[in-house]
Amino acid sequence: MEALCLGCVLAAVLTWGFLCFWDSAERMKTAEQAGLLKSGSRTLLVIAHPDDEAMFFAPTVLGLARLKHRMSLLCFSAGNYYNQGEIRKKELLQSCDVLGIPTSRVMIIDNSDFPDDPGVQWDTERVANILLQHVEVNDINLVVTFDAGGVSGHSNHIALYTAVRYDSLGNGGGTGFVHLLRNLSC
Repeated sequence: MEALCLGCVLAAVLTWGFLCFWDSAERMKTAEQAGLLKSGSRTLLVIAHPDDEAMFFAPTVLGLARLKHRMSLLCFSAGNYYNQGEIRKKELLQSCDVLGIPTSRVMIIDNSDFPDDPGVQWDTERVANILLQHVEVNDINLVVTFDAGGVSGHSNHIALYTAVRYDSLGNGGGTGFVHLLRNLSC
């Protein structure tokens, strides 16, 4: 009886894993067909704080790396909410190394205009201008960031989405350089 239960559990887990992988592969194929995920793309991951790359985007980064994207990361704060900014910056660089993003392509903005604070609303136009400069200087052709709800509802996350949309839609004088992708994880 125990062997039968164990067999059923194992079959359920394997089926779930297969379906998750298959669904992810199908979504990747669809995006590739649309030309968004072609090999060799220069992709920028835009995050608010150190740890966002691992907590919210690791599956996406790993998937894009498998597709041979040249990954870069732009982090808008040092994550100093609990006065641990220096530690968190080092952790971000280590995490990027594990995810395959070279430290030479990681930029951390440590500026009082962008504090790690859910009670502070970042200036949309300022974020959009910095993002646009980074995209132009690095010849980025795909930007990945948070969705409208900031995944977790954090105001700093939402500010990045808003800034990307602000420039992408031309509200900030942008040229529509951004394609938004939802996290491709299962």
